[in-house]
Amino acid sequence: MHLAAHWALLLSLIGSLVLAGLAAWQIANRETGKLVWFESGMGVVFSVLTAVSAILMVALWKRDFSYEYVYSYTDSVLPLFYALTAFWAGQAGSLLFWAWMTAFFGLAFSMTRSYENLSEETRLHYWLFFLTVQAFFLLLLTGPSHPFIRLAPVPPDGKGLNPLLQNPGMIFHPPLLFMGYAGFTVPGCLALAAWATGEKTSWIRATRGVTLVSWVMLTAGIVLGCWWAYMELGWGGYWAWDPVENASLIPWFAATAAVHTGIIETRRGSLKRTNVLLMAVTMLLCFFATYLVRSGVIESLHAFGEGGVGRPLLTFILAGLGVSLWVAATGRPAAPARPMDVLFSLPGMLLSLAWLMLACALVVFLGTLWPVISKLWSANPVGLDATFYNRVCTPLFVLTGVILAFCPWLGWKEGLRQPRWALAALAAMIVSAGAFWALGYRKPVPLVGMASGVASLVSLAALLATSPGARSPRGGLGAWLLHAGLAMVLVGVAFSGPYQDAKEAVVSPGQTFELQGYKMTYKGLEEVSNPRFSGGKALIVVEKDGKPLGELTPERRIYRNFPQPFAEVSVIPSLGVELYATLLAFSPDRSASLKVSVNPLVNWFWIGGALMCVAGLLAMVRRSGEA
Repeated sequence: MHLAAHWALLLSLIGSLVLAGLAAWQIANRETGKLVWFESGMGVVFSVLTAVSAILMVALWKRDFSYEYVYSYTDSVLPLFYALTAFWAGQAGSLLFWAWMTAFFGLAFSMTRSYENLSEETRLHYWLFFLTVQAFFLLLLTGPSHPFIRLAPVPPDGKGLNPLLQNPGMIFHPPLLFMGYAGFTVPGCLALAAWATGEKTSWIRATRGVTLVSWVMLTAGIVLGCWWAYMELGWGGYWAWDPVENASLIPWFAATAAVHTGIIETRRGSLKRTNVLLMAVTMLLCFFATYLVRSGVIESLHAFGEGGVGRPLLTFILAGLGVSLWVAATGRPAAPARPMDVLFSLPGMLLSLAWLMLACALVVFLGTLWPVISKLWSANPVGLDATFYNRVCTPLFVLTGVILAFCPWLGWKEGLRQPRWALAALAAMIVSAGAFWALGYRKPVPLVGMASGVASLVSLAALLATSPGARSPRGGLGAWLLHAGLAMVLVGVAFSGPYQDAKEAVVSPGQTFELQGYKMTYKGLEEVSNPRFSGGKALIVVEKDGKPLGELTPERRIYRNFPQPFAEVSVIPSLGVELYATLLAFSPDRSASLKVSVNPLVNWFWIGGALMCVAGLLAMVRRSGEA
């Protein structure tokens, strides 16, 4: 099957290149009439990639160590579901999954009515761009990142999966990110195609579904990645501004900006060229995320390292940027764009929000690449730590919350629609800020963040209570709930990070220690052992005001083939204060080194993130006559 899979990928590459060349030839000669070739070809590529993916999945399932990829990421004792998720654990497998999902989105879009309503000329240009992207991924899979390399002689066992990847987050986090990246290929390519041809049908309306699905997938992938880091790494937080974490956040910022400016174009006919560029850049930033993770250009706990794909990816991204700028400069809109409305209006605030998102993207982009940039003048370049990002990005997040609190009451043309509710939002902000100040939460920026989050929730609740249209799925219920989720995220971030309190203690069985009024009694250590790992599990009984609150059972494990220890944290969850424990080390006499932290409102982050994703899907229900 190794050879069959290799030839299938190679023939898909040749087929994609031939079709892309045919599209270019037809465009150059102003011909149409062969669209069915591209649509059928996309179906063939998707079918082949499905079959090839099935071959790799079966090999992982059977632990067929004749495949170098299976040998590198599984072993004989790895549970089946982790063995299957190894599909996207390595560079070659993750690129195959990405290419497969790109083909899926391309095929699915070609079967929609929105696609059929486009002119033949636009569809031809779309296939030229899309098939070029598809061919590039297939080129990587048949060249430097081949997932079907045969090993001879066949090893008796594999290297095993990195213990950090042996977490339920592995089942969802990577594929959701890759599906988000892959999905943005469709609106990115169609935006360029429509602008190049002067398409009369709105590409934003045509790709609204796939854009929202891609945004939801990317959001869900990022939120689940935060949860994974929180539960697996044992440091008590969910976002460390690691370069690989930042890699997924940069296109998210750009996509969020594009979604909001797209609303302005749909409703007001403004920002047409801006939207084309924003969506094209979002697509390219998804490729850039791959470059960051797989080029070795930055050091990260999660990076794959240089695997021969860095230079091809960078070349492709720069070429794509050049093509995007050329199309944006030379394309022709079907109708001239209308001038923007005044700042103090809903379109004005949407544009301001988009600028905030782009500012965040630029800060994170430059901060992530700072070790590369600083090489120009420093022999010892260093990366920027979380302090830089928190200092620069947090005020921008807080400003986003303030805009969110008042946006529901702004008119499409100018001024406030319902001034009394805008005043109510302002009152909620002032009162909540005063209350938090009185309770001792007095750090200025987090304080404004908390207050703006509360004011946003009050404002959105008032809107849903007073406007029957806002409660209708076709009237924007999904969008309003999505923003309520964002407000919850804002409150969770403002509390859980700045006001986390932690304590480390070395204790023997029976000893107690306290943190913020919580009394913790270390009962002892239990040995844990199975074919995959061995280690110890601490038992900590927690009391508050003399009443039992629960037990914390953090573990420390040594996995097979991985000599360094790994932590398994334990939490006592709550919508208020969550207790979080890590077993740092333990001794033969069963004394333990423990770290316990108090994380206020951290679960608001997870709940808000989940609400954003669910509501994002609900937002796909169209308002009559709207994109």
